Parts: sequence; C-alpha cells; structure tokens
Amino acid sequence: MRLLLPSEAPVSELAPLKLKTQPNAEEFPSRLVCAPELIFDADAVREAIIIACADLQNSELRAAAVDILSQAQKNGRAEIARGFAAAPFDARAMTRAYTYLTDHLVRESLMVAAQLLHPKPNPTEGERLSVIGVGGYGRGEMAPFSDVDLLFLIPYKATAWSESVIESMLYILWDLKLKVGHATRTIRECVRLGSEDFTIQTALLEHRHVAGDTALAEELQQTLEKEIFSGTGRTFIEAKLEERDARHLKQGERYVVEPNVKEGKGGLRDLHSLFWIAKFIYRVDRIVELVEKQVFRPEEFDTFKAAEEFLWAVRGHLHLLSGRATEQLTFDMQASVATAMGYQDTGGRRGVEVFMQTYFRHATAVGDLTRIFLSSLEAIHVKAEPLLERIFRRRPRIGTGYVVVHNRIAIADNVAFLSDKLNLLRIFEEALRTGMLIHPEAMRLIKANLKLIDEGMRRDTEAQNIFFDLLLKHGNPERALRRMNELGVLGAFIPEFEPIVAMMQFNMYHSYTVDEHIIQCIANLARIEKGELEESLPVASSILKRGVNRKVLYAALLLHDIGKGRPEDHSIIGAKMVRKMGPRLGMKRDEIDTVEWLVRYHLLMSDMAQKRDIADPRTVRDFAKAVQTVKRLDLLCVLTVCDIRGVGPNTWNNWKATLIRALYRQTRKALETGLEDLNRENRGAAAKKDLRLALADWPRKALQAETARHYEPYWQGLHVTAQVAFAELLRDIGNDDVRIDLHPDEDRDATRACFVMADHPGIFSRLAGALALVGANVVDARSYTTKDGFVTDAFWIQDAEGNAYEASRLPRLRQMIAKTLRGEVVARDELKTRDKVKKREKAFRVPTHITFDNEGSEIYTIIEVDTRDRPGLLYDLARTLAGSNVYIANAVIATYGEQVVDTFYVKDMFGLKYYSESKQRTLEKRLREAIAEGVERAEK
Repeated sequence: MRLLLPSEAPVSELAPLKLKTQPNAEEFPSRLVCAPELIFDADAVREAIIIACADLQNSELRAAAVDILSQAQKNGRAEIARGFAAAPFDARAMTRAYTYLTDHLVRESLMVAAQLLHPKPNPTEGERLSVIGVGGYGRGEMAPFSDVDLLFLIPYKATAWSESVIESMLYILWDLKLKVGHATRTIRECVRLGSEDFTIQTALLEHRHVAGDTALAEELQQTLEKEIFSGTGRTFIEAKLEERDARHLKQGERYVVEPNVKEGKGGLRDLHSLFWIAKFIYRVDRIVELVEKQVFRPEEFDTFKAAEEFLWAVRGHLHLLSGRATEQLTFDMQASVATAMGYQDTGGRRGVEVFMQTYFRHATAVGDLTRIFLSSLEAIHVKAEPLLERIFRRRPRIGTGYVVVHNRIAIADNVAFLSDKLNLLRIFEEALRTGMLIHPEAMRLIKANLKLIDEGMRRDTEAQNIFFDLLLKHGNPERALRRMNELGVLGAFIPEFEPIVAMMQFNMYHSYTVDEHIIQCIANLARIEKGELEESLPVASSILKRGVNRKVLYAALLLHDIGKGRPEDHSIIGAKMVRKMGPRLGMKRDEIDTVEWLVRYHLLMSDMAQKRDIADPRTVRDFAKAVQTVKRLDLLCVLTVCDIRGVGPNTWNNWKATLIRALYRQTRKALETGLEDLNRENRGAAAKKDLRLALADWPRKALQAETARHYEPYWQGLHVTAQVAFAELLRDIGNDDVRIDLHPDEDRDATRACFVMADHPGIFSRLAGALALVGANVVDARSYTTKDGFVTDAFWIQDAEGNAYEASRLPRLRQMIAKTLRGEVVARDELKTRDKVKKREKAFRVPTHITFDNEGSEIYTIIEVDTRDRPGLLYDLARTLAGSNVYIANAVIATYGEQVVDTFYVKDMFGLKYYSESKQRTLEKRLREAIAEGVERAEK
C-alpha cells in the first residue's frame, strides 16, 4: 500500500499581491445556469428604455425605466430559478447567473442616471464615477437574495453631478427591491478606512469593477496593492480568526440541528475566511492555486470545492423557497430544501435525514480544511503561536516518535510512524496523556492513511487494549473520540459506526447528530465518574462509587444507538450488531452478553419512568422482572441518565431526575427484599402513617375522617406533601365549593396544581382544558374520588420553558382556571385560536399509535397515545374519553420534542378494565378522530 505523506516542500516566498479585477460573469456564459440572453438581453432592454423614456422627464422617466428593468429582472430570476431547479447542485452556475443579472441591472441603472436623468456632455476630470462591486457581489458569488454591496468611486470630493447620479441610481436599485449596501469614497479614503477597519479591508480585498470609469478602477487596484495589501497580513489574519471564533460562539457548534448555512460552524463564511486569508498571504485569486503552493493536496482541494458547491446550492434553494435572504436551515426549510435537491426516502430513513447527514459531513470537512490551512500559516510564522504556548513554556515529556510543534503533538518521522499501524491509535492516547492537541499535519497524515486500519488491525489484541484505554484510562475520553470521529478513525476501527457519523435525527427532541449524541453521553459519564455531578446526580454518582464494570458501561454507551437509521427498531438491530462486534472489540463473553442486553433495553428505564405510573406496584414489579439483577439495574440507571443528558443541553431536568431516582430506588429495594413487598396494602399503611405524622396538630376525629375517606389507590399514588394539601382542601368543604392549591414543586421543576370539588363526569377534561388555556404543559396528572363524593385531582404543570411557574404568575393562573371551571370561559371554543402547530414544526411526521395494555396495572387498563404534540391535545383526548364514559384515574405525559406520549390509566363506568376488543376498537377510533380534528384545526 502506498503511504501518503504531507508535502515537506517549503512555502514559496511571498510575491506581490495581485488584486486582479474579478472576471465579469458575462465572460463565462457557459458557466451560467441557463443561456445568458434568457437571463438578461442587454441590447433589447437598453433599446426599450431609450424608446420608452424618449419624451419623459425626471420621475416619469425613472418610473418608466424601473418598469422595464423590473420586468427584465422578473423574467431573468424566473429563468435562473428554472435552470437551478433542473440542476439543483450546480451552485457555481447559479451564483454567477445572479451576479450576471445584477451586473446588468447596475449598469442599466447607471446608464439611466448618468445619461438620461443627469446628462453631462463634457464632464470634467473631477466628474468621473466608477461603480465597484465589493464583498460577495465583488467576488461574483450571489445567492437569490444576497445584498448588493457597491462602492461609488470618485476621484476627488463629490460634485453636484456625481451626487445626483449616485442618488438617482440608488433609487432605481431600491425600486427594483434590491438590498443595496453602498459607500461613496475617493481612493485616498478607501486606503485610509481600509487601513483602520478590517471589515472594509476585507470588502476591498475582493473588489470588482462593474460599470463606469475603468481608469479610476485600475488606479484603485494599483493603490490598494501597494499601500494596503503589501505586508505579511499578520494583523489581518488575527482579526479574521478572532471574528471567526466570535461567530462560532454566537452560532453554536457544527452539529447544531438547525444550522446557519452562512455564519455557522463549517458554513460558507468559514470558507470565505479561508479564501480571504489565502488571497492576502499566498497571493492567490483562486483556492485551486493553493495546490500549486503545496498548502492543499489535490484531494483536499476537491473536498473544498465539493463543500463550497454543496453549501452554496443549499443557500440558493433556501433563499428561493423562503422568498428572502434566509440563512438558517430551520426544520421546515430542511424538508423543503431536501425535496428541491432531489433527496428521497430510502432504507428506513427520510430524504431530509440523508440530506442533513450530507450537510454535516461537508461542515466537518470545512473544519478539517481550516485546521490544515492554519497549520500552514504557523509554518511560515504568519499566525501567532497558540496562547497556551505563550503562557506555559514548560512542555510535558513527549513519547518516542513524537515532537512538539507549537505546543501540539507532531510526528517526528512519517515513514516510521506509518510502519506500525497501531500508531494510528496510539497518537490519540499520547494526546490524552500529555493534554496536548494533535498537530494538523499529523491529523492530515492519519486521514490520508485510514486504509491501514484493516480487519487484522481491528482484531489485534493490543489495538483493542489501546482503544479501551482511550475510553477508560485518562478521564476525558470524549476528546479522543471526537477527534477520532472527525478524522474517520472511529468509523474505520468500528465500521458499524461510520453510517451514523453526522446522521441527523429529524425531530425537535435531539439537539445533536447521532455520533455527537453518543460522544456527549460519554462526556457525561466521564463527568459523573470524576465527581463533578454528585449534587445533581446523587444516585448515578453513588452507583459509580460503589463500582461497576466500566468497560461494559462505556462500550454500551458507545454502541447504544449503533442501529439508528435502519428500517428495524434500532434497539433490536443494535443488540444483534453488538453480538457480532463484541469479539472483534476484544470483550469477554459475559461482557458481550451484558452490553447486548443494555443496548437492547437502553430505553426501558426511561420509558417506564416517563410513560408509566411508577406509583403503581405493577410498574415496579414488571421493571424488576425485566432487569432481574441489581448489577444490571445499576448499569442501566447510569446509562439512562447519560443517554437523556446527552440528547441536548436542556433535556435533563429535575422532573426526569425525580422519576428515574424513584424507579431506581423502588426497584432496587424490590430486587433486594423480594417482589412480594410490592403491594398496595403495605404502601397504604405506610402512607397513612406518614400523613398522621404530618398532621399531628389535627384533632383525632378529623384525622380519622381524612384517612377513612380515600380508596386504596389514593394512598399509594401520591406523596405525603400532596396528601397534606388535599387534606387541607377537603376539610369542611361544601358541595358547591371549588378549591384550588397551586404550589411550586422545585424538586421536580414543576408546579403542583391540586383541585377539590364535588365529583361529576368530565371534570378531568375540564381541568385539562383550563390548563391548556393558560399555556401550561401537563407532565403528570392523577385523579381520585373520595368515598363521600368529592374528586381530588392533582396536575403537575410546567411553563413554556419547562420550569415551575414563578410565584408572581400563580394568581393569574388561579383566576383563569377558576373561570374555566365555573363555565365563564369555554375551553373548547377558546382553544380554537390558540391550539396551533408552529410553522417550523409542520415538516415533522409523527404517526399516531394507540395501544391498550391490561397487564401493566392490576386494576386499570393503560391506554397509550403516541402522536404529535400540540397545546390542546390532552384536553381533546380527555374530553373524548369522558364522552365515552371512561373514568381516568391518572395520566402520565412524556414529551419528546414535537412528539408526545399520553398514557391514561382508565376503567369503564362499572369500574372494570377494557378487555373487549370491540370496545377497544371503538375507543381507538374516537381518539383518532379527535386527534385528526385537532390537527386540522391547529394547522389552519
């Protein structure tokens, strides 16, 4: 196998920078997306303007010219759009076509202003005007709704004539609905301002003469070359890199799920920054020249070209579909752009997911190219050495075969390094051991030689040991995994991992691509191990302190989503894949068994905690039977916590923590003391004892009445704090009273809303409607009827941000709920205008699944409704069930972005379960009709 080595040829000496005027798009008609005469027929348009304006004056003349130009613009844009639709990836031809059209609009505007509106038969030397395109327009790259940045260049101070021409020209361009950025300057002003402001300097770096005086434009070019762009450019580079870092900080990481195509990490602006610096430092006009300068290899230039073409194509479609200069790929636009570019559903994946995976892979490639390029700047000492190098001169001892360059690990001898395949893994461990970054040239070498990672290496015992040392030994495995992933090493060493690299999950729940989610999960596990999350995660922290098989846990986290993107259930297919992969990773048979089980059931604890009533003994009993051992419970608990926390920065909250913690503790106790302890009688007796202690100051008779008025489910379904609240509300209540208690439950990040009133049909649905009207998200709800005819309903609600309501908002909340319960506000009518699906969410497909389970609870049928979330959904479902004489004992609501799973514990009007299939089918039909009607209403 041929080894690919980085070029060691020296960077050529800096030649004088040539600011060549960018070629006009019309000089490359073959590069346009359609025939140039279809975009703009210059002769015909000019003739039409001259004829139409022959006998007109001033405003009438301008209006007539604008009408003709506007029609030509409309026709040209339509032709470009048609051509681009037929060739949706031909971005360069598209950007040049819009530049070509804009050039002609600018030229004709200047002609109208200078020759028809303000004719000057004998202009003086000071009455010359040159129109220069700057910025992206100057570069000759325009998206459908890009800004048109113009420099009106004048020789000396502005004259009355030049001011009039520029003003009239701008009015024409504005009338054409072009977004024009403009400045009027002399050459000296350009030099002075360009020297002071790097933004202006950047714009001037890629200027292009569009219309007007050619000699003036040439003078500007020569002056800029001599007076601004003749140095090393070190300050310019530092400014551009600082600007890039600030932009990345603002826009977020590369794998943010709604990326900004222009400004985001790995987006077009990163490519532009690279080009600006290259133009300044290496004296090039095109990126391909960096291959000749030995900065990029030919294949790296191909990568640059492919990323640039793809990103520009995406931006072009984004503008056309939104009808404006939109740069962010929101969820709704992702689906539309994917369709426009021809991506189709395939192999269990939606076309939009395939499209976004391609997007993220290109974004990653842009990051790789930037690293390579910056390393070349360090080599010629143009870029300042890293800050850490300047602060900490003392370097850690480096291993044999490595050297330190700019405080990064570099390879001493490329041939020697590549002679041992295992070095492709060892270098990542060396980076973790020393705490240093890997030099871009070393990364470049690794990426060029991934074929060395073959089946023999994967099965090499030492390679397996090195890989698990990266995970287990150094305390920050996510650093190594992220870099290995970006360079393709992770996908090469574990081929099953490669398909999920940059794979987007098209939903609002996951904030990261699948591979980044896995790395985030492992980062969370490492933090728990280091004791950094002990206060917020006491259970998971205590489990790790007691000790688990770390190799199994890290392997399970690394592989838990390995089956994503396939038609089958990813948990099932993932477990099958682990069975095959385990021996290759060097795991023992019992370790493979445990990892396989964890991958197969990695969602079990989360589902049980969030979709079932964990106060029901059957829930804990079923979960304990599935888990079987405390060892598995411990591993699954930690994996579940890391998995949820790795979904996104705001996914984990106290509500989920409370549920997971309670399920873990109850299940552990059941496994240690026996499942027979899980019965209602034991729980009821303990709950009554706790209530008596909490109400120790109550009269004995009143306390006896309170403990006697409730049925058994009440005692095992609520915490004593809620039972105390209900006891206070029920005390001396009258048949016509409606009592409400709103209490912030900070431990759960929710507000507990307790309601007590005389029982009658439909109360649960009315309460759900009242809460929907105030914008409350219900996360849990329980309904109990006392023996003396009162209903005690408890709802746990959160605001739109997923938090408990602030105390200041509770009075208005109480007032609105009371009005709804008194019938002053009819929830069904009011929700018609409020129950809306947001535009950006409409692209998601969330099929409805409804299941009936008579085994999950001893006394209730569990109806699980999995569908699209919207504000009025719970109300619609509860109203439908009430209308079918279904008694709702409690509801558990689990929300996953745009998807929600509403679980109802129900009985029929006789207190029995729904065993009859015909009754189940009837109920399911009514629920589906309610969902469909609600969706139709919400999408209007």
